[in-house]
Amino acid sequence: MLISELLTQNANLYPDEIALIELRPSQNLRKTITWREFDERANRVANALIARDIKKSDKVIHLMMNSIDWLVIYFGIIRTGAWAVPLNFRFTSSEIKYCADIAEARIMIFSEEFTERVISIRDQLPTVDKYVFVGQKLPDGMEAFEDVYRQAPTKRPNVKIVAEDICGLYFTSGTTGDPKPIVLTHKNMEFTAILEQRHHHQTHEDNFVLLPPLYHTGAKMHWLGSLLTGSRATILTEISPKNILDTAHNEKGTIVWLLVPWAQDILVALDKGELKLKDYDLSHWRLMHIGAQPVPPSLVKHWKKYFPQMQYDTNYGLSESTGPGCIHLGIENEHKVGAIGKPGYGWQARIVDDKGRDVPQGKNGEIIVKGDGVMP
Repeated sequence: MLISELLTQNANLYPDEIALIELRPSQNLRKTITWREFDERANRVANALIARDIKKSDKVIHLMMNSIDWLVIYFGIIRTGAWAVPLNFRFTSSEIKYCADIAEARIMIFSEEFTERVISIRDQLPTVDKYVFVGQKLPDGMEAFEDVYRQAPTKRPNVKIVAEDICGLYFTSGTTGDPKPIVLTHKNMEFTAILEQRHHHQTHEDNFVLLPPLYHTGAKMHWLGSLLTGSRATILTEISPKNILDTAHNEKGTIVWLLVPWAQDILVALDKGELKLKDYDLSHWRLMHIGAQPVPPSLVKHWKKYFPQMQYDTNYGLSESTGPGCIHLGIENEHKVGAIGKPGYGWQARIVDDKGRDVPQGKNGEIIVKGDGVMP
């Protein structure tokens, strides 16, 4: 089932249950959205885009910080049959222009944080003829998201979408040169939802605490396991050791994906006594998983001293393979935390030399993988 249809299924099965929570601790802000509201709002966005002549295979730039609206807008875009083009919020104006030119985007949806960067290149984006602004201080010549959204109907648009249709044009972070474009299909996303649930055994009772940026294929792809099971997720927008533990405690978080620096910061705060586990009820937190960079075995062993009953997994992947999970340690293999892992569910992997030949066991080589998550 396509991920857009999974959203509708959850709206039918769990209409009044909370789908997403958004936390901004510095503002003492907690927002929620139910599955029915999520589905209806995504339909509003889709209908608003269609009213602005967005059609299948058009490209829509999506430049926002993590929020409930980020996911609502994403699903609205893909329900039109258009390609969502999520951009790194760290991109400079020139990098935004570079990506917009490659995408030949027709419309840009962006939030207030990026006003200066977008306005500085607006005259240099010949294919972008409409701008939708999410925020308070509306720039001249642009439409306010709230006005666009409020006027649109909540009925699901009648657009036929099949698994092989493209739904996303992603860009790498550009750490080794210019950001590289990556095309992903609805089938890639569907496969990843199944993969994530198979790896981390999400149930309807879970609450995934979502920390990394949604534009990246990591965080959103892990969240697809929550979408598959209709379980809630908590978007924490301000990251610190205290905020992470507060969120796990207050929202009864069950799964948290950390990057190495965040895990290390938590351990340092515990070691120094700046945070004390006795102040928190973390009994619901069943799984910490990590990846996106080399994970020192010493860090995992240190973590397990504080959280001996918590499950652990390491995930590795690439944007070209629809994010993490083509290689993973596996919850059942915690005793091998120094290992990279094994092929994930539905993946085949080989280690080869520069001529594509299998290398002997114990020798170094390159990993190649095959599965339904590989971009077309």
